[in-house]
Amino acid sequence: MNMLCVKCGSQCQWRQCLLEHPSPSNFYVSCWQSSRSCVPLMSLRIFLFLYSICVLITSIVWMPLTLDINCGYWFIYVTHWGYILVALSTGFGAAVSACVYFNRPIDATFGLPWYVKTYWVLYNITIPVAFLVTIFYWGVLRSSVKKLNYAPNPVLDIMLHGVNSAVMLVELLCSAHPSRLLHIMQPLYFAGVYVLFTIIYFFAGGLDPWGNPFVYPVMDWSKPEQTLIVVTLTALFLGLIHLIVVGIASLRDLIAKRCLRDTTGVYNDGFDA
Repeated sequence: MNMLCVKCGSQCQWRQCLLEHPSPSNFYVSCWQSSRSCVPLMSLRIFLFLYSICVLITSIVWMPLTLDINCGYWFIYVTHWGYILVALSTGFGAAVSACVYFNRPIDATFGLPWYVKTYWVLYNITIPVAFLVTIFYWGVLRSSVKKLNYAPNPVLDIMLHGVNSAVMLVELLCSAHPSRLLHIMQPLYFAGVYVLFTIIYFFAGGLDPWGNPFVYPVMDWSKPEQTLIVVTLTALFLGLIHLIVVGIASLRDLIAKRCLRDTTGVYNDGFDA
């Protein structure tokens, strides 16, 4: 009996690592709806996507023109990597809803479709990364002794480093699918890829737009001990943000369930083991 319980528990934990969910409608219906219509959430997602694309294009065009630098420098910053994720996440979210609206409800008989899984992965990565970018920028870079003009336009500065989190918070609060504790590795993998990029960029002789041998002053690989400490603490903080996101999703579902007075309502399995 005990062996059976242990085996069942291991299988449950494994399922939590996968990208499968028994209620496909949770990916295109808001937890605040009593109906199963995909239109309300689809409309919101399309708006968020169009907004994100406008900000993304403006940023790509504005930074090189304003600072008179090569547009390639735009791609070295984690802020811009994060905003590409915001655009992709909101875009795939809108696409999932649109597929249901123009075709039919999602059939998960043989598992969730690839585009739903792609959206889920983007969602899992983008939300904690967006929050990290906002906290890191305003708490570390903007308060550092050596200030660099990362976003010369103050409005664009706020959009890239503040409204980015607001967009993903709206997506988090209005969605119905879970944020799972065991998906914590997804944002950490993304962070690892960016750290690897900064290492390759440094050893390849890459400079920032002002001629400094680093992307960010706090990630200067000519000072590896200091940088490794920053990277480790940032990774731990990113993991903590993911835990907070899981908690917010669970609280969201609990409140929505009570507001709708539905005892069989949405359930976030994020903390299940």
